[in-house]
Amino acid sequence: MPKPIHEASDIPVQRSIRRRAVMDTARELGLLGGENGRIGGRVRRNLVTAAKKKSGIASDTKLLEYALAKVALEDDFGTKLVRRKGQIADDIDLEL
Repeated sequence: MPKPIHEASDIPVQRSIRRRAVMDTARELGLLGGENGRIGGRVRRNLVTAAKKKSGIASDTKLLEYALAKVALEDDFGTKLVRRKGQIADDIDLEL
């Protein structure tokens, strides 16, 4: 019998796959190339700890790089869809 998709032991694997997909896409788009820069700031320890735990990333640098990649690749489909509200003509048949 196959395991349920959301079994607790699968969660770290799913996170790892998603994290790898984000970083691979960022790499393919050239976001991870070029010179390194330095960024500094104060961030709440609880936030960093929670993000590390959820992502499985131990390094501050890797965590920051992953977080920035996620923001850079963020899909704005929902925002674009909401902006289109009322723009579809009433005479268009949306039923299949």
